[in-house]
Amino acid sequence: MTMKFGLLLPHFGAHTDLDYLLRGSELAEKLGFDSVWVRDHLLFEPHGEFEAADRDFLEPLTVLSAVGAVTQDLTLGTATLIPYRHPIVTAFTLASMSHMFGDRIIAGWGAGTFDHEFEAVGMGDIFRPELVEENARISELLFNGDDVSYGGEHFQFENVTVYPKPVAKIPFWYGGATPASARRAAEYADGWIPGRITLKTIEKRVAKMKELVAENGRPMPTVGVVPPTTIAETEEEAWAGTSVEGLLKWANERGKWWVKPPSGKFETAADIEGSLIAGTPDQVVEQSMRFEEVGVEHIVYDLRLSFDRWHESIELLGNNVIPALRS
Repeated sequence: MTMKFGLLLPHFGAHTDLDYLLRGSELAEKLGFDSVWVRDHLLFEPHGEFEAADRDFLEPLTVLSAVGAVTQDLTLGTATLIPYRHPIVTAFTLASMSHMFGDRIIAGWGAGTFDHEFEAVGMGDIFRPELVEENARISELLFNGDDVSYGGEHFQFENVTVYPKPVAKIPFWYGGATPASARRAAEYADGWIPGRITLKTIEKRVAKMKELVAENGRPMPTVGVVPPTTIAETEEEAWAGTSVEGLLKWANERGKWWVKPPSGKFETAADIEGSLIAGTPDQVVEQSMRFEEVGVEHIVYDLRLSFDRWHESIELLGNNVIPALRS
């Protein structure tokens, strides 16, 4: 298997602790993981059945910088940044990280979910995918030129130079599960990284992206995914705290962008395959292999359901799952 494997860091919720996430990152590097990732919020409000009520949330680029300082090879990825920062500030931070940590930064971006975060900084009336696209344009200009002037719909500036420059290209990935997110990735991004999504939906999006890049002459973006994951020695322990019935209910209420079965309703575990990885190491191996079959090249295991046993989960994945997938 040629896929790469990463972990979402526990920089939010009840288990937010610097030493906890740093020791886990060091362990992940030792056990052969390729990457660690963060998510982004400005005013965090836990949502969904996958998050407890704890509102702790560490700023993502700060977290990646801390991890970068104690690791040597792990790719440091964002899945995803949301565009409430000024693009010059973000470009400056990413370039600084590249200068400090080398060729191991991936800048994943998304339009964000919550209006209140953008309203708080005076950006509530803006169509947010436009902000993502302008960030892509501006960062490319600042990373590759001096005395940059820019006049866009939402940002304007003159004669701006950012130093140091990145030591290598910082890939720009687009996050989201919608058809529009995959289209935008095919139009101007280096990767596409949805979060919770079904295999059938990934397969459909990847097929469309291949059509688009064939038409526009761009390289096919790297395809990643961030599936909620729970792994344990027994199936019962892995499934503790969740259920197929609950996942089906959520899918029917909120999975409006997912590819639906012929009935138009998610009714079986097969209908939502890929939206959760759960089980013993052998079962996680089997489920992970299915992602490669639909075009995924980078799995980022989201262990938030079991952050209380994060290190143990890393060991199970690193000692039993990744070696089997790479054999």
